[in-house]
Amino acid sequence: MNQNNTEFPKSYDYNKVEKLIYSYWQEKNLFSPDMDDDKDPFTVIMPPPNVTGTLHYGHALTTAIEDALIRWNRMKGKSTLWLPGSDHAGIATQVVVEKMLMETQGLSRHEIGREKFLEHVWEWVDKYGGIIDEQFNSLGASCDWSRKSFTLDDGPSLAVRTTFVNLYNKGRIYRGEKIINWCPRCLTSLSDLEVKHSEEKGDLYYIKYNVIGTNETLTVATTRPETLFGDTAVAVNPFDERYSHLLKSKIVIPLINKEVSIIADEAVELGFGTGALKVTPAHDINDFEIGIRHELDTVNIMNPDGTLNEFSGKYEGKDRMVVREEATIELETLNLLEKIEPIIHSIGRCDRCDTIVEPLVSKQWFLEMKPLAEPAIQAVNNGDIKIIPERFSKIYLNWMNNIRDWCISRQLWWGHRIPVWYCNLCDGMTVSITDPESCSSCKSKDIYQDSDVLDTWFSSGLWTHSTLGWPNSTKDLNKFYPTSVMETGYDILFFWVARMIMFGIENMGVSPFHTIYLHGLLRDETGAKMSKSKGNVLDPLDAIQKYGADALRFALTTGSTPGNDVRISENKLESGRNFCNKIWNSCRFIDFLNSKTDGITNIDIDEQKLNIEDVWILSRLNILIQDVNKLLEDYQLGEAERILHDYIWSDFCDWYIEMAKVRFSDGDEEVVSILIYIMDILLRLLHPFMPFITEELWHRIHSMKSTNNIESIMISDYPQSSIKIVGDDSKINIIIELIRGIRNVRSEFNIQGNEDLNIYISTTNSNSLETINLEKSFIKNTTKVNDILFEKIEDNDLSKSVKFVVSDIIVTIPLSGLIDMQKEIGRLDKELSEVDKNINRLQNLLKSENFVNKAPEEVIEAENERLVQSEERKYQLQEILKSIT
Repeated sequence: MNQNNTEFPKSYDYNKVEKLIYSYWQEKNLFSPDMDDDKDPFTVIMPPPNVTGTLHYGHALTTAIEDALIRWNRMKGKSTLWLPGSDHAGIATQVVVEKMLMETQGLSRHEIGREKFLEHVWEWVDKYGGIIDEQFNSLGASCDWSRKSFTLDDGPSLAVRTTFVNLYNKGRIYRGEKIINWCPRCLTSLSDLEVKHSEEKGDLYYIKYNVIGTNETLTVATTRPETLFGDTAVAVNPFDERYSHLLKSKIVIPLINKEVSIIADEAVELGFGTGALKVTPAHDINDFEIGIRHELDTVNIMNPDGTLNEFSGKYEGKDRMVVREEATIELETLNLLEKIEPIIHSIGRCDRCDTIVEPLVSKQWFLEMKPLAEPAIQAVNNGDIKIIPERFSKIYLNWMNNIRDWCISRQLWWGHRIPVWYCNLCDGMTVSITDPESCSSCKSKDIYQDSDVLDTWFSSGLWTHSTLGWPNSTKDLNKFYPTSVMETGYDILFFWVARMIMFGIENMGVSPFHTIYLHGLLRDETGAKMSKSKGNVLDPLDAIQKYGADALRFALTTGSTPGNDVRISENKLESGRNFCNKIWNSCRFIDFLNSKTDGITNIDIDEQKLNIEDVWILSRLNILIQDVNKLLEDYQLGEAERILHDYIWSDFCDWYIEMAKVRFSDGDEEVVSILIYIMDILLRLLHPFMPFITEELWHRIHSMKSTNNIESIMISDYPQSSIKIVGDDSKINIIIELIRGIRNVRSEFNIQGNEDLNIYISTTNSNSLETINLEKSFIKNTTKVNDILFEKIEDNDLSKSVKFVVSDIIVTIPLSGLIDMQKEIGRLDKELSEVDKNINRLQNLLKSENFVNKAPEEVIEAENERLVQSEERKYQLQEILKSIT
């Protein structure tokens, strides 16, 4: 990076500059917070990525948003801590290592044992666990790596055990047999949130059950005939008159000839199937509750791997899906299958491996949630926590108000092992933060630890305070808890955010953060969700290599709003890179102008010496500073970036710098100091969003000044509105619109820049005349106009001219000898007719119910955009024709 007045490269080499700058920041220890007690803290705890993960666009979006918030608050003088970390990711990591072992050694984890398997996992973590950290560096993440935490570190592990024991002692954590979600592939229980549901094609099987003592059969409809071996009753609705005479009768379960009772329960839906329900308490949540109400037996017919057990007779050892087919054939043979109907129904699959989840009764550890949820609900209701966007508050409250107990045990080997020990000599159970040496009941040393581990989200839920030292009282905990903002995707509001709130209040007594900022999901340019199967997944590291980290960050966040999905495309990335080049070239031009002076020593603004364009650009800069700060305070980062982009690209680069060129060539060197002054402010405003290029250019800009004792733009002051220059936009707007009008005429009629044009100005407003006279040199220079005349045009030229109006000014441009007027009128009329036809076609298309109901949202949006563009072109053509006919 440049810190001296060295040669200014023609182009921005982001691949070289970004690496040098990040190393510089780390060498200067600029990411660590100032522990000065007088400084207000601003804390963000990074959502911990999976330890074996690699960077994807979701990480890049999270990083861009969180880093912007951190850098902005750091520049505002706060003690900022952005604490990074990684998650052991129980199921995900174990599955990866199991697959690796099978592929490389042909062994399963059970064949090598728990201890040896965990050695392999730790080797994997040591080898790959730090890759994503380096990738975060490439994005410019200014997090304090010296405080990096891992969910299995000693500190977080102590927090996990302490929380478990405290909740157990309060009676909130308990062990019991309940129906849970089971993955036959991962061989573990799953929480409700770890099961993804989707509507899929299936079959509804109508099976006949013989009623004992009669010639009647009762037809039961089910989607899972393979579970009939676990039936312990058949239920009907007590208000269903069709079956009232059968209540309390006995019925025979097909294939196993087991007698069970016909019972009445209001949970049976009158309109589903036949209105008769086979009750399998061990394999359906609703049946389980019916079983409790009627004290039915619970018969688990399933092995952990999804095969059937000894309760299924001759089908023992066969996979559940195979049994479904074979049992259906046997039922048909016995004339007990009435019919099969195709249906669409909800299927639950494991979020990790996509295997169909099996509901089954199992002895597991559970956490009672309602006592934890109540203060977490109150925290949002009373405003202690604000959710952005606000619409997610209703979703959060609805889920929390209907929360169920959480199955926290997992039948895995990788993770936080449950801190419970059982005694082989008595029924005693020891629950302890530290490893006990003996049974707490009989003092026997013959004890063993529970083999299960805790759900990954248990340790993640403690992240806001376990990373700061809890349960110990540490300086970090006292200074940085509660944290400030929790920023993450809306898709893990319940997985993670809600649990952090509950655990934070439970352990610390106060909410873990005051603001929840939820960003949307990433989609491709058509609006489709990114997925490997669609082939539309873009690699952010490739994007950084091709476009630079600043361009990627800017493309991901500019124009985005909280909670709404974000579209990313090559075009947006190119736009981000083009913006970087625009900023680079403008700074390079300022450096060039400065090199032609004796050296600018004073960049203070003297209001008495300002030209009208100086007043205009500085007053708009003042407004920009106010607006950007306000938008950042409101967490509207995307809009803050958009107005910054528009000011820099249009107001500053396209207009003010062009004006400055003309002034400098006319001998006005004072304009250089204003350019340096503005660029310094713009770089600081832009730094939170584009940290690399702003750091590099800030040092170059400051090398033009006499002194600069600040090590980095990162710790310079964020601009605040100070100078009270109020400009009259109308004067400069006249010049801008006049130039645009002349350029449009050249473009519309294909008049080259080397072809002379004269323009005639007619107005009764002396102020307008004065403004044009003051900027006459600039207008002529930028439009290649031969002369600007303040007189009436000759009548014979009037019929061969084009006119347009700017404010109170009539602008006339003679075109005699430059175009064939009649030919141009014909061309424009023809284009207008084509545009009219296109508008009619698009309007009819968008009125079509068939199109609106069936077309993807992104296609409808694209057609609406085409309609707007066509209507705008129609207006332009009509105005041009009006001006020449």
